[in-house]
Amino acid sequence: MTNRTSQPPEYTMGYSEEFQLLLRRRSVESHAFHLLPHLKPGMRVLDFGCGPGTLSVGLAKAIEPGEMHGIDVEASQIEIAQNAAEAGGHMNATFHVGNAAELPFEDGYFDVAHCHTVLMHIPDTQAVLAEVKRVLKPGGIIASRELIGASCFLEPNREEFDTAWQVFLRLLDANGGHSEMGKALKNGFIEAGFTDIQATLSFDSFGSAEDIAFLHSFIGGWFFMPEVVAAAIQYGLATQQLFEEVRVALDEWSEEAGAVGGLAFGECIARKP
Repeated sequence: MTNRTSQPPEYTMGYSEEFQLLLRRRSVESHAFHLLPHLKPGMRVLDFGCGPGTLSVGLAKAIEPGEMHGIDVEASQIEIAQNAAEAGGHMNATFHVGNAAELPFEDGYFDVAHCHTVLMHIPDTQAVLAEVKRVLKPGGIIASRELIGASCFLEPNREEFDTAWQVFLRLLDANGGHSEMGKALKNGFIEAGFTDIQATLSFDSFGSAEDIAFLHSFIGGWFFMPEVVAAAIQYGLATQQLFEEVRVALDEWSEEAGAVGGLAFGECIARKP
């Protein structure tokens, strides 16, 4: 888990409707399952890099009447999160526009800090972990779930898919991210001084006809966005012809009777000494 001082030029995933649809498929039960058994009513929970609050509202419900604070650098996502919390009656959820490396909370304020696919986008992960550690109580819990890019797949596989995965992972790294963060979490938490570390691995699985249709739509919508294509070409990671070949292969894959897909993740839970 390498420290990097430069800031990424942009958030790789962006804020497209296609990516928002992927986020809306997530829940605390499916994507924070490693943390759920540790949550208790009355806790104070921080969800840093909360995005549109998809997981935040579930965290808020799990610790009612405790406090759930979500924070994200993107104001549009915070507005969505706040509206979702209000619509769901989660009055214990508060959202803030801010930087996870400069949290607007006093030392030792939280019982739990959570993030999902956040550290993988942050150049200086240790700076963020140090700041999260600061706002945790002694004995407080940190939980993260991050991508293992090299282990994600579409099957039946095609050469174009291998190339496309590499384009995505290299684009993520070029933007200051860490495409294999899920593998590095345990060492990263050790380096940050956390203890009692529990590391696990899991997949988001796509196997039903509905899942395949969604994944085809998501990849087709996100990977071929003009800004993604332009960035990949600018960094010398792909050509226009490659994108055209991947589109054809993706369409053919979605019609395969044996089509499946998997996104790989590593999870870690640890405590502040």
